[in-house]
Amino acid sequence: MSPLNETFKALSDKTRRQILKLLHARDLNAGEIADHFDMTKPSISHHLNMLKQADLISDRRQGQTIVYTLNTSVFEGIMGWFLEFTGKQPDELDFHQAEEDSEEAPPKTNKSK
Repeated sequence: MSPLNETFKALSDKTRRQILKLLHARDLNAGEIADHFDMTKPSISHHLNMLKQADLISDRRQGQTIVYTLNTSVFEGIMGWFLEFTGKQPDELDFHQAEEDSEEAPPKTNKSK
């Protein structure tokens, strides 16, 4: 399967998108990620492996714990791929969150004046 297909397959699942949002906030180990979901640890492990296969996250050993980190360069590549279809630069786009994603964490806002 091509890397782009792996990425879209990984992003197609709501649980994996929620894991990505958690990792956007900070690096976490599998137990910390599992605490946010009502599912078995093997299920969480499956989702983490799908995200790793798509290169959306990476892991590193910290003592006896494995810590997961968001790989933002893949997201940059996806955005570049999408932008090829618009003929626009990122600063020319108006991003709106889709209604069906409203149950997920809201986007960060800049509260500075």
